[in-house]
Amino acid sequence: MSATVRIGNVTKRYGRIEAVTDVSFDLSEGETVALIGHNGAGKTTLMKLMLGLIRPTGGSIEVLGDNPAAGEFAGRRQLGYLPENVSFDAALTGRETQTFYARLKREPVAKARELLDVVGLGAAAGRRVGTYSKGMRQRLGLAQALIGRPRVLLLDEPTTGLDPELRQTFYEVIQRLAAGGTTVLLSSHALTELEERAGRVIIMNRGIKVADGSIERLRNIARLPTKIRLKVAGLAPGEVPSWLPASAPCRRLNGHIVEIDAAPERKIELLRCATAAGTALEDLDVVAPNLDELYAHFLRQAEGTP
Repeated sequence: MSATVRIGNVTKRYGRIEAVTDVSFDLSEGETVALIGHNGAGKTTLMKLMLGLIRPTGGSIEVLGDNPAAGEFAGRRQLGYLPENVSFDAALTGRETQTFYARLKREPVAKARELLDVVGLGAAAGRRVGTYSKGMRQRLGLAQALIGRPRVLLLDEPTTGLDPELRQTFYEVIQRLAAGGTTVLLSSHALTELEERAGRVIIMNRGIKVADGSIERLRNIARLPTKIRLKVAGLAPGEVPSWLPASAPCRRLNGHIVEIDAAPERKIELLRCATAAGTALEDLDVVAPNLDELYAHFLRQAEGTP
């Protein structure tokens, strides 16, 4: 896969404040990448740099083969962007808003209007935007970001205000775009959503990139324990299975579930013990470290805290 975005040792300062510090990464065609971090971590700054809305203090940025900060950025029409806080002309209708952005990007108006149905605004297309709720304005923002099947799609908190059904629809649209070669960069605090849908995660902390890779790669680096939860017949309250090695940390949940913290190198050994004949095992769940736990781990590591 060829790179659509190249970020090379980029730094961005605002006076004495360094919003982004020496950050490097590439984004490839068809990738869906989650960009996560606390407020002020540099996520929105990176997106604005990719859009050419601000210039880097140092380093280089290339988007679709061009410098986005250049006066004539040829790739701008092939970018889609949804900011965290969308703002539209309140006097225009949803349909008129889509028409405006379609003409701005020189894309077919009819196709742009069809996107209103995709995001669930078909019935409200003739209403003025000033009458829209926050969630409806967010949906309109999604519709304008998708105009023209962008080659690079930058989404800052895209599902804020969307109900579960529309969130599912949104991610289905994103999946289709990525399958067609679109690079998708998602910034969100909804880590559970991202864990299931992003093929790669970039973690930012205080303007510094502290981790970058697939969920599986981040698990391998972090080496956090996997939780093995067992329901074992015949155990007295507080009792743990006799076959469980004394060195394996465990606890009782709800009085009848045994939860074991399994180090990566001992996971298979403990599973074999749990499923061996005669253990009276009624149920078993294996829970790998999730993105929330990985995120917290890498932030603690970056801050030098245990």
